[in-house]
Parts: sequence; structure tokens; C-alpha cells
Amino acid sequence: MNAAIRRIVIASGNAGKIREINKIFQGSGCEIIPQSELGIPSVPETGATFSDNALVKARHAAEKSGLPAIADDSGLVVDALAGRPGVHSARYAGPDASDEENIDKLLAELGDSAPGERGAHYECAAVWVSPDEMIPAVVVQEQWYGRILDERERRGEGGFGYDPVFFDENMKKSGAEMTMDEKNLQSHRGKAFRELHARLFQ
Repeated sequence: MNAAIRRIVIASGNAGKIREINKIFQGSGCEIIPQSELGIPSVPETGATFSDNALVKARHAAEKSGLPAIADDSGLVVDALAGRPGVHSARYAGPDASDEENIDKLLAELGDSAPGERGAHYECAAVWVSPDEMIPAVVVQEQWYGRILDERERRGEGGFGYDPVFFDENMKKSGAEMTMDEKNLQSHRGKAFRELHARLFQ
């Protein structure tokens, strides 16, 4: 299968996510093409789980392009909020919410909870699909564990999403304080796409 893969569409419009995935796929000998470059619009994420949504996006991109496609769906799962924001992470504060607005809502809901009550993890489902439905999809799921900082502790200028308030206890950094290489090594998405890359090209 790997010898036949020369071009893959990324079913995402998130610039930060595309940069991270491109970094992981460097050296594969495969051209990675954002779906926007092919005029493919985003598809509504109607799935109940991360893997459902990732498959919806990848299958849409593969069907429209006639090429293999990769996609992920990922989000933040907060213990004290019964798993919210979960699959709604990107639009937690509304359909067109900014990262800052989503963070504001999250911190408001957690209030003055103690550090020990702010456990959370990022979840990622990464998938590869072929335009030929006879070839089974490849689905990988990974997690990144940490805790949510409080309003006074937002840290870093990098990353995206909830990274300024997601703190990795082992690294002693927020996701937004990490370099791209550090984040790809630790993160849910980095782990998931490295495993997906390994299954496709190694």
C-alpha cells in the first residue's frame, strides 16, 4: 500500500493542525495537500465520537478529490465537566467562536476549582481512507493527559485551541509554551499521526 501513496489530501482547514501534520509526514516521499487547495469545502461534523467525525471528514475529502485522505477529530475532555467540551471543543462557545472565547467559557465553568480537580486530556482520532471503499480505513486513537490552568496562569504564545491553559505535568509547560517538535512528541495528535504514518509507510 505505501508504494502506491504519492499524494494525500488533509481534510482540515486548521492552519496550526496542518503545520503539525506536515511536520510528522516529512520524509515520507508523499505530497500532502490541504483540501482547500483542491476547492473542497469542509463538511459538517455530525458524529457522536471523535472517530466518527474524523471518518466523515476523510471520506468526504477522498470522495471529492479521488485521492487518499487523512483527517483527525480531536478535542479536550475535562473530568470535572463530565467530559465536556469533547467533540464540541472547536465550537464550545458558539459556531464561530475563537480560541480565546472557547478558553474563556471553559475557565468560567471550572471557576476556582483546585489544581487537583482540573484534570483533563486531549483526545485524537486520526484516520486514513482510500477513495476505493474496498480498502479498509485505518483508525488510530491517542490521548495527552494534563490539567487545566486557571485564568491567571495562561501561558505561551504558540499552539492553538486550548493550548495556553493545558498544562503537561511531565514537561512543566503549557501546550502553547512548547516548540512544535516538543508538542508533536507529547501530544495526542502527534502520537496518533506518528502511528498512522508508521502504518502507512513503514
